[in-house]
Amino acid sequence: MTTVRIGKSEIGDGKPCYIIAEVGINHNGDIDLAKRLIDLAKISGCNAVKFQKRTVDVVYTPAELAAPRESPYGKTNGDLKHGLEFVLEEYQEIDRYCREKSMPWFASCWDEASVDFIDQFDVPCYKIASASLTDDGLLRHTRSKGKPIILSTGMSTLEQIDHAVEVLGKNELIILHATSTYPAYYEEINLSVIPELRRRYGVPVGYSGHETGLPSSVAAVSLGACVVERHITLDRSMWGSDHAASLGPSGVIKLVSEIRVVETAMGDGVKRVIEREAPIIKKLRRKG
Repeated sequence: MTTVRIGKSEIGDGKPCYIIAEVGINHNGDIDLAKRLIDLAKISGCNAVKFQKRTVDVVYTPAELAAPRESPYGKTNGDLKHGLEFVLEEYQEIDRYCREKSMPWFASCWDEASVDFIDQFDVPCYKIASASLTDDGLLRHTRSKGKPIILSTGMSTLEQIDHAVEVLGKNELIILHATSTYPAYYEEINLSVIPELRRRYGVPVGYSGHETGLPSSVAAVSLGACVVERHITLDRSMWGSDHAASLGPSGVIKLVSEIRVVETAMGDGVKRVIEREAPIIKKLRRKG
């Protein structure tokens, strides 16, 4: 199994799980809220924060943007999408703040212009969202930046993933198992796919979760997930489409803590009698 380096972190078998706090659009278009989410990720011990970047008029059709949709930003879907999209000055502040906090950051880029936009910040890697897995042009453009790529595989068949991996190549590639329902039901998550992806592609494999709880995200680590990504929020009842499928402050802090406990408990796979068992042997074992 290969390893991939993202910034100062090496990702792969035997390495600490790389935990990504996805801010996504949970900043609700507010840079101060974005900073508070970065603070939460830092305090909880996450390894990186991730945002989403779109060129709205490219990603969505005029009909989609004109569709009625009530939101704090206006009365159309276009008002909402533009209201949630940070521009240059805000990303400059995100970059400055993350550097101040020593918190790596990167983004899911939904179109080629967004890849070029994020590239100016010299991010350590790029994320390709599940929705973009079949966009060969975007995959090739992202790969042209010469950075590690994290590929989410929600709503995708193995054949579609095969094709995406063929387009991207396996060099500096991490694949995330995901189920693209928000929130995901536990019976939909299918964590057993993680070992299958590891066998099939021979690259580091992780898990991007959209469920409301912690057990499946923690269990993913015991199945070989070397990356875990979860959306974070300050309040799951906040207005916005992703908050309900996110982890609040206590949830993200507990997630990181429990993943680190599971990593310790996994050990090295060598069966041995440990020193602390010796007095128990003397006390309880009658023969041998």
